[in-house]
Amino acid sequence: QVQLVESGGGSVQAGGSLRLSCKVSGYTNNMKSMAWSRQAPGKQREGLAAVDSDDSTRYANSVKGRFTISMDSANNNLYLQMKSLKPEDTAMYYCAAASTHGSSYYIPPRVTEYNYWGQGTQVTVSS
Repeated sequence: QVQLVESGGGSVQAGGSLRLSCKVSGYTNNMKSMAWSRQAPGKQREGLAAVDSDDSTRYANSVKGRFTISMDSANNNLYLQMKSLKPEDTAMYYCAAASTHGSSYYIPPRVTEYNYWGQGTQVTVSS
């Protein structure tokens, strides 16, 4: 089993920055990919950024250039650095992990690629 616990969410004004963290525990060997997704009220969950086992990264166009995903493998922490935040970035943000993966790595990453999820951390951006 794998446990994911997000932190770092909060309220920020437009143009501000936040860094989300995800602590990964349990059987973490050979994770194929780690990702961040978000879900706004009334909308479907969308994949934002992923880092794969070969250290390659994938981003949704909506966050590319503003968000940066990184993995501290030594301490099992996944991060999402967010800058130039916009009101439309307001959502619950989720950390995800894939213990198995098919041959297709999508851009943007798809939520269906991941089989472990955290409980989420809320990000609210005011104008």
